[in-house]
Amino acid sequence: MNTQNTSAGTTPDLPLEIAHLLLIDVVGYSKLLVNEQIELLQELNQIVRNTECFRSAEASGGLIRVPTGDGMALLFFRSPEEPAQCALEISQALKDHPHIELRMGVHSGPVNQVTDVNDRTNIAGAGINVAQRVMDCGDAGHILLSKHLADDLAEYRHWRPYLHDLGECEVKYGLRLHLFNLYRDNLGNPHVPQKLKRGRRWKQASGAAVRPLSVTRWPKFALIAALFVSAIALAISFSIFFRRGLPKIAQTPSEGVAAAVASIPEKSIAILPFDNLSEAKENAYFADGVQDEILTDLAKIADLKIISRVSVMQYKSGVARNLREIGQQLGVANVVEGSVQRSGNRVRVNAQLVNTRTDRQTWGQTYDRDLADVFAIQSEIAKAIAEQLQAKLSPREENAIERAPTGDVTAFDLYTRAKTLLLIGLSSAMKANLLQAADLLNQAVARDPSFFRAYCQLAYAHDALYFLGFDHTAARLALAEAAVQAATRLRPDAGETHLSRAQNLYWGYLDYDGALAELGVARQTLPNDSRVFELKGLIQRRRGRWEESTQNLERAIDLDPRNFFTLQQIAISYGVLRRYDEETSVLDRALTIQPNDVDTKVALASIEFHSKANSRPLHQTIDSVRTTNPAAVPSIADAWLSCALAERDAVAAKNALNAFGEIPLTDYAVHLSRPLIEGVIARMTKGKARAAFTAARAEQEKAVQAQPNYGPALCALGLIDAGLGRKEEALREGRRAVELLPVEKDAINGPLMIEYLAMIAAWVGDKNLACEQLAIAIRPASTVSYGQLKLLPFWDPLRGDPRFEKIVASLAPK
Repeated sequence: MNTQNTSAGTTPDLPLEIAHLLLIDVVGYSKLLVNEQIELLQELNQIVRNTECFRSAEASGGLIRVPTGDGMALLFFRSPEEPAQCALEISQALKDHPHIELRMGVHSGPVNQVTDVNDRTNIAGAGINVAQRVMDCGDAGHILLSKHLADDLAEYRHWRPYLHDLGECEVKYGLRLHLFNLYRDNLGNPHVPQKLKRGRRWKQASGAAVRPLSVTRWPKFALIAALFVSAIALAISFSIFFRRGLPKIAQTPSEGVAAAVASIPEKSIAILPFDNLSEAKENAYFADGVQDEILTDLAKIADLKIISRVSVMQYKSGVARNLREIGQQLGVANVVEGSVQRSGNRVRVNAQLVNTRTDRQTWGQTYDRDLADVFAIQSEIAKAIAEQLQAKLSPREENAIERAPTGDVTAFDLYTRAKTLLLIGLSSAMKANLLQAADLLNQAVARDPSFFRAYCQLAYAHDALYFLGFDHTAARLALAEAAVQAATRLRPDAGETHLSRAQNLYWGYLDYDGALAELGVARQTLPNDSRVFELKGLIQRRRGRWEESTQNLERAIDLDPRNFFTLQQIAISYGVLRRYDEETSVLDRALTIQPNDVDTKVALASIEFHSKANSRPLHQTIDSVRTTNPAAVPSIADAWLSCALAERDAVAAKNALNAFGEIPLTDYAVHLSRPLIEGVIARMTKGKARAAFTAARAEQEKAVQAQPNYGPALCALGLIDAGLGRKEEALREGRRAVELLPVEKDAINGPLMIEYLAMIAAWVGDKNLACEQLAIAIRPASTVSYGQLKLLPFWDPLRGDPRFEKIVASLAPK
């Protein structure tokens, strides 16, 4: 997009800044004759220029106008109210011009100005991209807002009656946008946009963005979202963040508190989120970055116990905190609170160290300096806290604390935003978050090619996109390797370098020995980094070393006691080992922390489904959620679908499938498609399944062509071909999947490939092969449960066969 009358020779490229954007598009523009297009745009320009908001912003110098061919973009910089009010004024003016039909999108986000090939200033950035996608979801007359901007407007009472929640819609690159429709009186369009209406590809907002796969282990459908060593990554779950942090053994409240306090180390500390006292809301990222850097510095000190960021970020800034309670929940004797105020080229940072047992401040300091000194402030705070706690610092640790992450504040802002996106982890927007994070990090290293930590995070983003199956291509893996190599060139001996290399060896090559060796080196300089223990535990689980895996995951929890993902992984481990009592205990821990979490409740009800083939508790729990919390239904749609299939309720199964919207379905590492499941439902009811499987095949063939040596994609194609009666192709694809991902290489997904081969064989009528493979697939640890074999229709072709019935009986509760 080119700003009008702005030459690159007179205006240098600007750093990233937050704009409040209004994008305007003429509906039906391409159908007009060229002369008609020119005349219409001239008329539209005049309408827009005559609005009060436009004139006011232009007069103050706070407006950028950008022609877009069939419309325009207006960038305001004073208030998020400006683009929304301008849209309403344009809508009012159009009543006198009924032949002009517009759709408009409003969003606040980062933009910057770069010089294009014509030496003119071009607007780029995520803000423009998101605003474009918001607008693209609308029809004629719509004024659609992103949730981010709608939340800002909702702070003002007079806007609230006109903000209408539409829920989420999936747009380009898998990005899921939460949209609001702005309309009032006769302005705007009150109807649901057709794009959101078709097939109900939208869902109302839910407090839970993901669902627990351990819950309904087949089909283990869940949102494609698991950032941290994710569920797909683990071939396991895309599941809810479980709250955690309580001891395993049941205790009375007084006993539990007393024991916890007695075991808390004196030199233990949590760095809580800092308050953003800046006028600009976007500086909240900057405040988070300051807090995170202090945490990162202190975490390098072996003499301290530092709680990881995922856990502390749950204690939001700006609200009253009970520090004694937080100390008990996190298992620390001290916490740090603080605030950051950024204004122009100045920054003020305040920090206080508080003893959680006495609730008394033991140290505090305010730093008021130039913005360029912010990294020195962070180091000084970390050293002062370490000194106050009488922690011993080695020369290497002291040097690490004094090293600034970058000298470029803008690059630091980009890095902090990206890191926040990566921390979101398990959510339906995971792919979009990873792609956006990679883009932000690329911008950061472009500004500062020596930004070591940015390269480490960039390697993580690319590795995750590859490993989780979002982009399982050689090109994506090469990008990850390039980032690792850049980090290695900058700081070959740093613990973060070895951690990134371990992640790359594991996610990129399933090189377990190499990854474990790198983790051993990383641990020496990252004594408080929970990721080292978490990754080690996950690798050990892949190798079938379950006890060692659980021990390392528990160690990760000790350093990150409210990291939901790790607790969920422990529950999954117990589930595939069929240690249902211990799985129940872990999920009870989660409910103790968050009693109303619907995903955890469904997970608990599903244990009865798997262990005893009893679907009633699951059915009742799902009905309760649907009645009392309908907004949460999308997050438990996988459990609802499993339950409906088990009960042979085709209507409920279709309703559950619709509840997913366009959310991808997964069975551990296997990405399934909506048409495939529609075919399963049709088979179950003796209906016409061929059309559904044919549609599924066209879609799945593309996935296989993109990643021909990826077992999970091949086994899904094999199942589809089995549904189409293509026996030879189906068996060949199933066998190839087993070859590509053997049990020896992957203790979770390897057996899953065998399970799919058994299912494929059953569907094509080869009962001998089906029973032979199924007998292998059920050996612990296994994703196959008694309830799945007993109840689900996937195994109907084998019912009545003595060999199959014997296998089922072997898993029955004793």
